[in-house]
Amino acid sequence: MAEAENKGNIRLIITDDGSHSLFVPALNETYHSFHGALQESRHVFIKMGLEYALNQKASPHVLEVGLGTGLNALLAAECAETYKISVHFTSIEAFPVDYSLAASLNYPKFIAHPDAEQWFEDIHRSDWHVDRPIHSLFTLKKLHTKLEDCQLPSSQFDVVFFDAFAPSKQAELWGMEILTRIVESMASQSVFVTYCAKGQLKRDLKALGLQVETLPGPPGKKEMVRALKF
Repeated sequence: MAEAENKGNIRLIITDDGSHSLFVPALNETYHSFHGALQESRHVFIKMGLEYALNQKASPHVLEVGLGTGLNALLAAECAETYKISVHFTSIEAFPVDYSLAASLNYPKFIAHPDAEQWFEDIHRSDWHVDRPIHSLFTLKKLHTKLEDCQLPSSQFDVVFFDAFAPSKQAELWGMEILTRIVESMASQSVFVTYCAKGQLKRDLKALGLQVETLPGPPGKKEMVRALKF
């Protein structure tokens, strides 16, 4: 990967598949895999999560932990358009990426739809805490709050994109208290996906009654986790 830009403390980088990510020096962490931001998100959250859920849910409601760069939301909007399904997407973000930096990210060029750039802008510039149609099949609700402070509805979400920074960087978000609240917010026949494959996470999800699968990870990462609630 190579650095492309530096705005404040967060640096824009180019990952191995040509898509951008952001590097946070304070955490020594990137928002996405440096092996390929786009291919990681497509594999973990879209293929193994949202597309998988379409076998059970005709109009899935997604909960995302960590809006971050907006890449997962953009890919979910693309998925809704591709499959012609209605998706409601709720995303929690405590520390939003400044739009001046988000606008530099090159994700829309990888989306084969003429409105991709507008979708991406609307994802970042839409108001907080209200439903915002990004296109006719994709509605976004952004919550500007910490996950620890968020009151999640019970049994509502069909898919969970758990995309917090790694447990070594944000341990508080991977603990049993937070996971319990996430699982309680999941509907029946729902799916939880994350890039993390730590043994403790898998044990905790199993203890909460989920059926846990260890799946092949995206390029550069051996494994990921998908957990099912029945």
